[in-house]
Amino acid sequence: QVQLVESGGGLVQTGDSLRLSCVGFGRTFDRHCVGWFRQAPGLQREFVAAIGRYRGFAEYGDSGKGRFTVSRDNYKNAVYLQMNSLEPEDTAVYYCAAANVNGVLTTESQYDYWGQGTQVIVSS
Repeated sequence: QVQLVESGGGLVQTGDSLRLSCVGFGRTFDRHCVGWFRQAPGLQREFVAAIGRYRGFAEYGDSGKGRFTVSRDNYKNAVYLQMNSLEPEDTAVYYCAAANVNGVLTTESQYDYWGQGTQVIVSS
């Protein structure tokens, strides 16, 4: 069992940066693939980025390529999403999710554990 807590969201302006954090509570967090998803009002949840266990391979959705970087620190049981050059279209609730698999998952249904989300608002 893993519990996830996101933080780092807030209100920023176009072009600003934010770093989101996802802290995992559970002894096996370092064995989990961790993904970031986001959901804007009226839209479906979409894949943003994911990172494999042990700071392994990462995958990015179209929205994050070139602007977002996912990383992890297993000593701190944390995964981060560095978001640069933010745009109003990035406004959404951002969720982290985890699955105890040896791989990088990009589909929402593949994840077993979810955090409550952190709100990001980018003003123009």
